[in-house]
Amino acid sequence: MSLPPATPGQSGASPYRAGFQLGPFRAKNEYYPTPASATRAFLAAHRFNGGVWEPACGEGWLSRQLLAAQYDTVSTDIADYGYGTAGVDFLDQRLPRAKNICTNPPYGRGLADAFVRKALWFIDRTGGEAAMLLNIASLCHPSRHESFVRRPPAILYLLDHCVCYPNGKPEHATRHTAQHKYAWAVWTAASTTQCLTRWLST
Repeated sequence: MSLPPATPGQSGASPYRAGFQLGPFRAKNEYYPTPASATRAFLAAHRFNGGVWEPACGEGWLSRQLLAAQYDTVSTDIADYGYGTAGVDFLDQRLPRAKNICTNPPYGRGLADAFVRKALWFIDRTGGEAAMLLNIASLCHPSRHESFVRRPPAILYLLDHCVCYPNGKPEHATRHTAQHKYAWAVWTAASTTQCLTRWLST
């Protein structure tokens, strides 16, 4: 997750259009929706100040939990899943749609890195927070070390159990699906050199 300093506008749309597939065993649009239990555990431990933008909303798995927690929620996605506003490429946006951002970003070929970069650029302007559901392995990688040292999350919420099935369907799982471990990483607009850690049970 290489996160160079933000440039004006963080210009440059995603190289992928709706319906893209990174490999024969990958879900289209890198769609691995967030289990409700993983979001509920997070929202029980963490409180946002202000509205929340979910920029990879899919069918609304995460957005519905934000709404249930009484947040004003803006839901968008590059693809049309019948929920939220479709055709919105988060990486191509110039204006924030809410003070805070909370999402399970698409992975693969630098997409999650780009989502984090873009989210940080937005919250530096809104004064909000960016929460990303990340594979724990992504936090321990030599190519991302300097990025996390330079700008670590303010807090990591480590989940004891979270399985993000392809397209939300257990029958689409591969032998690797249940092996991944996840954490919510929360960045703030305020500068920090310390990262707190909390363990959450789903």
